[in-house]
Amino acid sequence: MATMADSFPISGCPFVVSSKPQPCMRIQWLVPASRVKVGGQLVMLQSSSGICQSAEQIPQGPPNVLATQTRVRGT
Repeated sequence: MATMADSFPISGCPFVVSSKPQPCMRIQWLVPASRVKVGGQLVMLQSSSGICQSAEQIPQGPPNVLATQTRVRGT
């Protein structure tokens, strides 16, 4: 399970501002799961939305989540 606190590699973000490369460095997640937590952290779903940002906090657009776990069982 991935949570809002986890780190992920980001690739395929060739964003340029005024001929200066501004690659995606982090994702600011906006909408995690509303009821599911792991270790006290809200989990990320395939439908979770966020904004990719450069090192200078310039918005790059939404991330594309490519792989997800389809089922989980908790206690």
